[in-house]
Amino acid sequence: MDTFRARFLAFAIERQVIRFGQFTTKAGRPSPYFFNAGLFADGASLNALCGFYADAVQASGAGFDVIFGPAYKGIVLAAGLAMTLAARGQNAPFCYNRKEAKDHGEGGTLVGAPLAGRVLVIDDVISAGTSVRESVALMRAAGATPHAVVTALDRMERGAGELSAVQEVRRDYGMQVFSIATLTDLIAYLEDTPALRQHVAPIEAYRATYGVTA
Repeated sequence: MDTFRARFLAFAIERQVIRFGQFTTKAGRPSPYFFNAGLFADGASLNALCGFYADAVQASGAGFDVIFGPAYKGIVLAAGLAMTLAARGQNAPFCYNRKEAKDHGEGGTLVGAPLAGRVLVIDDVISAGTSVRESVALMRAAGATPHAVVTALDRMERGAGELSAVQEVRRDYGMQVFSIATLTDLIAYLEDTPALRQHVAPIEAYRATYGVTA
């Protein structure tokens, strides 16, 4: 596992962004773990998170022209990633959308840099893929190219069919999709951490029931 992935998982567990126990997902599935990126809710946590996003983006090798953050969680993430990359010498423009169109001033639903060229979408997770589909519609309307998506965690589990939401995005839009860490990374990290090893078996059982392999 790349070092930044292990550091991200350790940080997320320490901040209780990843928790273990008995949870029910939005899809109604009984899950032995829960991931809530909204708990990265202070300056230091957000700064660290955006550093991990930047690590994932740079490790992916995905070229892009603009960062897009879908409202609402993606707005802060897009700004944070842009600032982190700028501090590393890569000054990337970013933009985001409003949920409702503004009828005065500059108007419209898009704020920030022009949505043009190859677009990198940033979000916390891809659950049903709704946010990505809405983002793709905005890109196409603006004449931009849906290019890549980066998320914090890929849960690697099936949607309504046999594919995961991530696999559906790759299939439907031809976009690169990558994450700071995946469920496979989480299991490997837990196996290598004696104090957390007891959580491996329940997560493996969950993956056997609801997961995808790639």
